[in-house]
Amino acid sequence: MKIFISIISIVFTGLILLGCAKDAVKDGSSPEGSSGAESYVYNADTAQLKELNLDNTLSAAETLMLTPEFSDPSSPLSKRTIYFEYDSSQVLNEFISVIEAHGQYLMNHPNQSITLQGHSDERGTREYNIALAEQRAKSVFNMLQLIGVMSNQIEVVSYGEEKPVAQEHNEDSFALNRRVEVVYK
Repeated sequence: MKIFISIISIVFTGLILLGCAKDAVKDGSSPEGSSGAESYVYNADTAQLKELNLDNTLSAAETLMLTPEFSDPSSPLSKRTIYFEYDSSQVLNEFISVIEAHGQYLMNHPNQSITLQGHSDERGTREYNIALAEQRAKSVFNMLQLIGVMSNQIEVVSYGEEKPVAQEHNEDSFALNRRVEVVYK
């Protein structure tokens, strides 16, 4: 009887420890060159959110393709990060002119496309942060569509808490991580 109780205790402890794991175990296969961080893309045409692995950084050549307005600090086009309040996907008034400038640029350049990368701070569950980051990116997406930008020019990606720009665990860092980045491709 003591052996049976010992075995049950060990199995029960193992199950508890498995239930406490933060991330799901993957099959271990990762595309070469992938950062390993998961992200999700929203396709406006099919209204679906799907998981993918990618790294959306601009190369030097891609940056050179953009007009000089993108590097002029006085131009709203040089601002490609939109910040949000805690637990909110509502665009703040101070970023409306930035979104309008990008919208006007996209309308004037119909062959240009962007990715809206949604991010959140680390507070909340992983699933909640993915959803909140997606809502933030969709808020910017919706504003751009209201301006007149075609939906096929915009891709929405949600990284949740997976790609923080600030690593500290304080309000200043959290504020920097609650954002949508406009990435030209």
